[in-house]
Parts: sequence; structure tokens; C-alpha cells
Amino acid sequence: MAISPSELRVAVFSGNYNYCADGVALVLNKLVAYLLTRGVQVQIFAPTSKIPALKHAGELTSIPSVTFPLNDNYRLAWGIPPHVERKIERFQPHLFHLASPDLLGLAALRLARRMRIPAVATYHTHFGSYMKYFGLGFLEPLTWRVMRSFYDRTRETYVPSASMRELLRGKGFACPMKVWEHGVDVEKFNPSRRSLEWRRSNGIQDHEILVGFVGRIVWEKAVATWGDVIERLEKSGRPIRSIMIGSGPALAALQQRLKNTLFPGYMPHDVLATAFASMDAFLYPSLSETFGCVTLEAMASGVPPIAADATGSRDIIKNDVDGFLCKASDVEDFAGRVIELADDAALRDRLREAGLRHAANSSWESVLEQMVRHYQEIVSPE
Repeated sequence: MAISPSELRVAVFSGNYNYCADGVALVLNKLVAYLLTRGVQVQIFAPTSKIPALKHAGELTSIPSVTFPLNDNYRLAWGIPPHVERKIERFQPHLFHLASPDLLGLAALRLARRMRIPAVATYHTHFGSYMKYFGLGFLEPLTWRVMRSFYDRTRETYVPSASMRELLRGKGFACPMKVWEHGVDVEKFNPSRRSLEWRRSNGIQDHEILVGFVGRIVWEKAVATWGDVIERLEKSGRPIRSIMIGSGPALAALQQRLKNTLFPGYMPHDVLATAFASMDAFLYPSLSETFGCVTLEAMASGVPPIAADATGSRDIIKNDVDGFLCKASDVEDFAGRVIELADDAALRDRLREAGLRHAANSSWESVLEQMVRHYQEIVSPE
């Protein structure tokens, strides 16, 4: 007989939960908030900072940490201090949920084994593909070995897309893997948020085609390619404007390079929903996505996405149906698709309507309830 949600106790471990508003933190907070509505008892263990970027869901225990050496937007915990271990033991969780293959995650795996508690993991970040962006491509094989060793010690690992599972199998991952896709809040992200007033207040004329990006402005999101495409579009003679929403270590370089692009920085979600719906095309050349929630948010906002034909994006977009998939890093391919949209209002409308239908079938509630069922299957007696 399956254990009821109100009986479940889950300990969540993550390298980031509230100090940086990235996709991992947003998804985890959404999951924890949902678990609490279902009566699940949850405790979260993660590094924190003096100024959090998010108002977090649930009870969060801070784990001592230092700035991550390769990216000072992130923090690294060395492990689980004894007093935190005692707190976890008092909590008596039914299972550990690991969200990061870092030193904290490794310590949690060891503790789970010692406490004889099953550990599951969600695969959020495509670390193997990041190395080349840090100038450390020679470390990619080692990175994959470390990650394979980590995830293969879990009872189950939940990956956000079928293409990501296929890639991991090709890298030799042997752990049981299930696809756990992400959803979109269609009440928050929808075409009714489109605002001519917002566009005009930002100097965008009614006839101009606004091309946007939303996310962390980091090199591993292929933002250099995004800049190349924008420069190519500006030479096309079309009435195209551009906006890059977010912040990160690559921001200053892109601001220096793209003088005609709007850089409003980080936006609260209510403002972001207006900005999203006020775009005409969403340009997302990232090759390192495990899913790409922003692509689904673009669809829900009535904005056709143009993304790289890579993991994550290819699971969301049906090429030439609800968006476009372009050859990785191919500036001419990306620019050509944007120009097609700029020149053809009927094409924009066709992709827009198909994207709205897609988003309508991707509610967060069904996605989050699926995780509750996974937990129940893991901890319920045979």
C-alpha cells in the first residue's frame, strides 16, 4: 500500500536554493511549495548568502559555503556539518532528494547510505558541456566520470527531457532514469500580458520586431552566438530591435558590444511576463539546456521560439510547427529564421497559435504531482 503524501518526509539538498534566481532554484522552490500543499514534510539543506535572490519555500537550513571558483555567482558547500547531520537524523526522512552533483550532494549520498535511506536525484545542469566555456575543455571527460559516479549511486534519477536521457545513456550512465519534464504557469505567462505601452516606454515602435532573450547571461548559454545573430540582424535592413533580460558575468561584455540592445537586468516575474508577451520572437541559441523552461514560457506568452537543435530545446519545439530549431552555433541559420518571422506576419501567427496549444498541455500541477508519485513508489513497501 502506497504511503500517503501527508506521511512523507523528504530532505532536499541543493547547491542553490534561494541565493541565485536560476532555473534550478525556481523549479525546486516550485516543487517544494507544491509538496507542502500536499502535506509532505520537507526540509531543505543548501548554501545561502546574505542577500537572497528569492523568497524561498519551506524550511531552509543554511550549509556553510564559499564562493565557487569558476563562477562567483554560485557557492560551494564542503559537506554536511555534524550539527546539521543531527538535525537530519531527528527529522527521520523517508528519502533524500539531491539536486546538485557537488560536494554537498556527495556528503548527502554518504549520509543516506549510513542512514539506510534511499536517495533520488533530479538532473538539472549540463555541467559536462560547460567546461569549454570556462576554457577547461580538457576536463570534460573527467567531469562526465564524476557525474556518472554520482548519479549511478542514486535509486533513481529524474531527467527533464528524453533527449537528455539519451545523451546520458550515451555517456555511460547506468542509473535508473525517468523523464520528469517541467511545466509552465499559463496564468502568469500568456498573450494577454502583451503591452504596447510597455514597448513604447522602452523606445520600441509598434512596427518593430522585438527579439528577446531571458535567462542568466553567462557564456555557457551561448550568449556570444546570440550577440552575433543580433549584429547580423541589425545589418539586414529589417525593423528589428533586441532585448536581453537577466544578469550574469557576460553582461558587461555584451553591453559594450550591442549598443542598440536593451539590457533591463533581472525582472520580477510579473514584469517579466509583460516583457515576454511583448516580444515578437524568442532567440535562444544555448547548447547546454537540460530542458529550457524559458522556451515553454515564450510559447505560453504567444512568442515563437527560435532555439538550437540541442538537448532540451528539441524536446519542446516541433520545428516549423510551434517554433524553429536551428543548427548549433549557425549564425546565418538563426538570423534567417528571425528574418522569416519579421517578413511574414502569417507565419508568426501560425507558430504562435501552435505554441499556445503546446503550453496549454504543460501545466505545472501535473508535473509536480508526478514527483509525489515517484516518491511514493520509492518509499512504499513492495
